[in-house]
Amino acid sequence: MMPSPNPNPTNPLSLQLRSIGLPATAQNLDDFIARATQQRWSPRSFLEEIARAESLVKTQRSLERRLRQAQLGRFKPMTDFDWCWPKKIDRELLERAFSLDFISEHRNLILIGSNGLGKTMIAKNIAFTAIQAGFSVLFRNAPDLIADLSCDSPLLRRRKFLFYSKPHLLCIDEVGYLTYDAHAADLLYEIINRRYEQRSLLVTSNRPFQDWNLIFPSATSIATTLDRLTHHADITLLDGDSYRVRESELERKARRIKPNK
Repeated sequence: MMPSPNPNPTNPLSLQLRSIGLPATAQNLDDFIARATQQRWSPRSFLEEIARAESLVKTQRSLERRLRQAQLGRFKPMTDFDWCWPKKIDRELLERAFSLDFISEHRNLILIGSNGLGKTMIAKNIAFTAIQAGFSVLFRNAPDLIADLSCDSPLLRRRKFLFYSKPHLLCIDEVGYLTYDAHAADLLYEIINRRYEQRSLLVTSNRPFQDWNLIFPSATSIATTLDRLTHHADITLLDGDSYRVRESELERKARRIKPNK
């Protein structure tokens, strides 16, 4: 349990500790000193306690920062996922993905299936697991990613390409729900090409690869894009009826049979 905050944050020593990058020690200075006195800590024990407290604060802040940057939004945990609902799902491959080996190996993970089977839920849980493990992650749906890259300034666009190239894992959700022009296809290709064999991608799509020419009907870069995306990739297909439709039907039935008060 962390010590209680220092009631006098304006203490000169606390300010000095903050200035040299020891915020946990500064915030809990009086408590540290009181416990060290009462428990008769040795100088080494005192330093070890400071190091432990600072490490905890640094780890927590790093986690919070990476979560904010990832922009996962709300999602259900995998404990709520019904593995028996899809008619086809490679559970072994997906559970292995949670080991995050594909990120360390700079491989891609691609989930393809119709709407309502939990592709986004799975992707967000993998992304969250990666963040907890210390990886940097960005989660964007395809329309938002392409819109962000479709800026007029070449300098700003280069900065955005660099931004999306850096994280250990870039998740691109919902490829295939909208159609795009050739320029958008070129932007997507540039992202995939920059990350090729350097950083991992997690992509979800409701369209099989042979239909991607319908997503980008006027693009000439799709074949090359798919070549780089699927090389060094684990690809899994989900098939079945929409779980969201099933949930809606169950909710409607529950409301119909609910007794009036």
